[in-house]
Amino acid sequence: MEAPEPLSAEFFCASCRTPFQNSFPLDAAGRCALCRSGLRGFDAAYSFGAYEGVLRELIHLYKYGKVKTLARPLSGLLAQALPRDEAFDATVPVPLYWRRRLQRGFNQAELLARGLARRTGIPVVKALGRVRPTPTQAGLSNSARRQNVTTAFRSRSVQGQRILLIDDVMTTGATATACALALKQAGARRVALLTVARVDRRMEGWRLTADHSMVKGKV
Repeated sequence: MEAPEPLSAEFFCASCRTPFQNSFPLDAAGRCALCRSGLRGFDAAYSFGAYEGVLRELIHLYKYGKVKTLARPLSGLLAQALPRDEAFDATVPVPLYWRRRLQRGFNQAELLARGLARRTGIPVVKALGRVRPTPTQAGLSNSARRQNVTTAFRSRSVQGQRILLIDDVMTTGATATACALALKQAGARRVALLTVARVDRRMEGWRLTADHSMVKGKV
């Protein structure tokens, strides 16, 4: 199997690092429409690669095939994507609802966070809890995804801390936004998202509509 390739693009949002085919969606400060509108709860987002090809296969084996030993190499990819000029007080994994964790047998984000902690020394803090179950996000628009996870998370106090939020894949960022808002309500000073992969909308011909939903069409 080939080695996963890092995500590359000529144009990125300065905040959420969404890749774009040109600079048209970005303002003078380099921010995309979602970041300009304040619909992102996190302050920054970083990912190793695009959710496709070899990287997608590895994540599927890890998450759905329950090959937990893949947490180690995948956390190594997280470490590669972590910016060297930022400091964090804690890593916080995105939690699963207890029934889903019981069905899967593990929380993939938590294992990744622990693997990253061993490499970086940033401690894992289980500050977040998922207080209600949510239907799967697959197939939902951006606005529907945000509504689906609204109030789904609760955080214990993280007053003044710089939090590195960990998950396996970022699709639209709706789950991460809900988590980040809960963390900030609990006092977090800054929340940055770090994922192994992110869905690259450039590869799918998606565009952003006026209500911030992603639909097929010309980019």
